[in-house]
Amino acid sequence: MKQMTSKELRSMWLKFFESKGHAVIPSASVIPENDPTVLFTTAGMHPLVPYLLGSKHPAGTRLTDVQKCIRTGDIDEVGDASHLTFFEMLGNWSLGDYFKKEMIAWSWEFLTSPEYLGLDPEKLAFTVFEGEGDIPRDDEAANYWIQNGAKKENVYFLPRKHNWWGPAGQTGPCGPDTEMFIIKDQEPCGPDCSPACSCGRFLEIWNDVFMQYNKNAEGQYVPMEKKNVDTGMGLERTVATLNGCKTVYETDAFTDIIAKISELSGRNYEDDEATTRAFRIVADHLRTATFIMGDPRGVSPSNIDQGYVLRRLIRRAVRYGMELGMPEGFTIEIAKVVINQYADVYPELKQNEAFVVEQFQLEETRFARTLRQGEREFEKAIKHMGESKVIDGMVAFNLYTTYGFPIEMTRELASENGYTVDEEGFQKYFAEHQKSSHAGAEQRFKGGLADHSAQTARLHTATHLLHAALRRVLGDEVAQKGSNITAERLRFDFSFGRKVTKEELTMVENLVNEWIKADVPVVMTETTVEEAKAEGAIGLFESKYGERVRMYTMGEYSKEICGGPHASHTGELVSFTIQKESSSSAGVRRIKAVIGANPED
Repeated sequence: MKQMTSKELRSMWLKFFESKGHAVIPSASVIPENDPTVLFTTAGMHPLVPYLLGSKHPAGTRLTDVQKCIRTGDIDEVGDASHLTFFEMLGNWSLGDYFKKEMIAWSWEFLTSPEYLGLDPEKLAFTVFEGEGDIPRDDEAANYWIQNGAKKENVYFLPRKHNWWGPAGQTGPCGPDTEMFIIKDQEPCGPDCSPACSCGRFLEIWNDVFMQYNKNAEGQYVPMEKKNVDTGMGLERTVATLNGCKTVYETDAFTDIIAKISELSGRNYEDDEATTRAFRIVADHLRTATFIMGDPRGVSPSNIDQGYVLRRLIRRAVRYGMELGMPEGFTIEIAKVVINQYADVYPELKQNEAFVVEQFQLEETRFARTLRQGEREFEKAIKHMGESKVIDGMVAFNLYTTYGFPIEMTRELASENGYTVDEEGFQKYFAEHQKSSHAGAEQRFKGGLADHSAQTARLHTATHLLHAALRRVLGDEVAQKGSNITAERLRFDFSFGRKVTKEELTMVENLVNEWIKADVPVVMTETTVEEAKAEGAIGLFESKYGERVRMYTMGEYSKEICGGPHASHTGELVSFTIQKESSSSAGVRRIKAVIGANPED
């Protein structure tokens, strides 16, 4: 197999699909916009959901990109050989354009051609959907693999749990997928050895999803008129596989970070099992935290939503860094390595470096102090427990509220000392004090398609008007830092250095209602980033030069680059009421608001 760096694979992927007529689009933010189902962008397809559902993408019907992704449902598993919280996903899409024949031919070419990955065709295995009920076996995909050169005995038919995607919710697009594997030089584990078993003989490298059905409310799978292709190849895991690395932590994605940890701690990555685990946790968590804070929609550590997860990542890294003997301020040193390593690919990291450094400094200082206090209190608590081996829920809750000691830290300390935690009791106290619990945040990691109902479109349109009104009342320093929409309300985060007064909020609310009453059309035009800027549009200009984007104009009130769903006229919002204004994090304010009931609903 070819030896290949992350940079080489990233470039090779984009050039390959560009040569097949795909438009190269930039990575979207790791903070999803207006999707209440997830806290972070968890997959390459996530930002493209509206287009997979039928909206027209300004760049066309063939797309390719490298998407920044964050999955934090398995934070406690990080430290082993495979789990990461941040990763890059190589992807390409057909939006009603080509389908299985072309995609499988290109997949085979990219995998086996000496010009690309150059893998041995004899060492490749493929899985396809075996069929279920009225959905037939995917002989079409299997035959295309064999026609391109795959050995028939290396094509496996597997059930739904292995080779079916979606729908993410109860209804929506779904279909069979085909997965690609490298066969390692090890004997089969038995006569039924296949990519479905966990013996380690098969290493997954790529996945092509064929969205060809729509599951309706009656549970029927109806063939789609316009079929889509969605593929994904994990950059770090593929580089590890190609280079024969034992884990992703031995790849160039982590080489410089691991070296800096070693330099700062005076320890070696492979000193012992505990040290290796600590190195991985520090490396992974601080890389992820840097990408969250360095994002165009970067957030600060806090006790809710993305800020809660961010705080948890930083604090877990600090704790393990302290165990390694890392000096004060080590998070900043690691962050600088991450920023320098990725600045040419993701320039937003360099642009937001000052903010990243400031937030790491504040959080590390804050937590180093509370961690020492919390550990002392934990030791006191277990001394008074007698024979019991269960940490009381109230004790765990007090450690959190009084000392800022997260339940995850209490759980880890308890485990290390042979105890368990009464987490049910902890959650009960948490709920009683109306705090945003970790359990609540975890519910959002289930993922799913963003809701593009009429109500969502109306609320999304309201965020544009709110943004414009805030800038008129408070000044151009106001910039969107995030938004979240549920069926009932909108939440809008924006940069501003102080509390917004009641008078200012009234002015903002009145302006939005005035614009709603004017009932102006919401006009969408496709344009380039440069032309949109020239027209005075605002938005997150994370797109590359020359790329076509959607610009939404609402009279003389609002002009913004956006990819979300919108109402057709501002009058559809009926009315606008601000419910609450509060602090979200340092230098960021949060407004929650509702709109009037639509008479047509």
